[in-house]
Amino acid sequence: MTRPDPSNAFGAWAYQPPQPLPGAAGGPLSDLTFNVKDLYGVEGWPLRASTQASLPPVVPSPLVTRLLELGATLTGKTHLHEIALGITGANPVTPGRNPLDPARVPGGSSSGAAITVARAEVDFALGTDTGGSIRVPAAWCGVVGFKPTKDHPAWPTTGLLPLSQTCDHPGPLTRGVAMAARLHAALGGETVVARSWNGLRVGLWRPEAWLQPEALAALDGARETAEGLGATFKEVLLPDMLDAYSPIVQSEAAILHAAALGDSPTGFSAGTEALLRLGAARPHEEVRAARARRDGYRARLEDLFTQFDVLLAPAVPGVAPLSGQEELALPEGQLNSTRTPLRVAVLRLTVPFSLLGVPVVSLPCPAGALSVGLQLVGTWNTDAELLGLALSLEAALS
Repeated sequence: MTRPDPSNAFGAWAYQPPQPLPGAAGGPLSDLTFNVKDLYGVEGWPLRASTQASLPPVVPSPLVTRLLELGATLTGKTHLHEIALGITGANPVTPGRNPLDPARVPGGSSSGAAITVARAEVDFALGTDTGGSIRVPAAWCGVVGFKPTKDHPAWPTTGLLPLSQTCDHPGPLTRGVAMAARLHAALGGETVVARSWNGLRVGLWRPEAWLQPEALAALDGARETAEGLGATFKEVLLPDMLDAYSPIVQSEAAILHAAALGDSPTGFSAGTEALLRLGAARPHEEVRAARARRDGYRARLEDLFTQFDVLLAPAVPGVAPLSGQEELALPEGQLNSTRTPLRVAVLRLTVPFSLLGVPVVSLPCPAGALSVGLQLVGTWNTDAELLGLALSLEAALS
């Protein structure tokens, strides 16, 4: 079994107990170690969510309890983008550093989870994903991320400090799809086996103007590989769903953290506090309109899944940006590259699938010494089948 890095050189570990919590002897996961993002309640352990603000109480996580019962050993908690409200891994306590290049961000909000998995300090890590918070750090740190169907019984949200009850998903980060499949099978009792791509109808989301060359090349390479496996492709279009996502998530987060927003000082970093106050100021009518747009987007995705078996999409717009970088150069226009806010550039690729609650496997793709990623997206409650397709595609890509 792997062990944590006591030096915490990459800013990943939020809490390391004197002794790990051992899993049940002889369980099906008894050869594995794991950690949890510091949003999960663990009895007797602190929960700080990488912030200095006060937090509401959180009960112990039944997902963590179940993994311990299955034999996995819990070694500690990991840092995140402050209260999970961001995609770089920034926080006022211990910001993370990318294990592939320490000058770059690891991605967030599940930054510490991705770092420790990439560095083989644990066998798997539990993260959460509200708008891309498993998939983005997985892509930038070169590991696999799995976001199950929203409210899947094997992956309960109870015992998590929420960000958005509408969009929050727990899920694992692993070094390969086989580990994610093993966890899903152990937790849910669903058999996961490699599945054939022959005859598969694949919707390709290829927003070329939103992608840097490394991400576009990874997507096109995966399409070529899958076509070699017998899949057929047709390009699809998805809208920017931030107009529904941002009002819903920010308003729900503001309600959750209302007590801390009344403190002086609040304890939040300036950027996090600004987003929470923006959420608190959003009129009810605006949030209701955002929920109506979400319903429309769901109908659109349901229609796509009558035409396609699975979707293939980019996970990130390019390689991990440098720490402190707030914009990305993207094609956007017809001729010249445009500077796009980092939050927008990243979230518009990942938000549709957490906003609408479908299962996604994020596969890493090398980009020189760095990494980008792909999203393999299934329809609701096809998690085992999706993991089976990811097993086959991962093997073909490698």
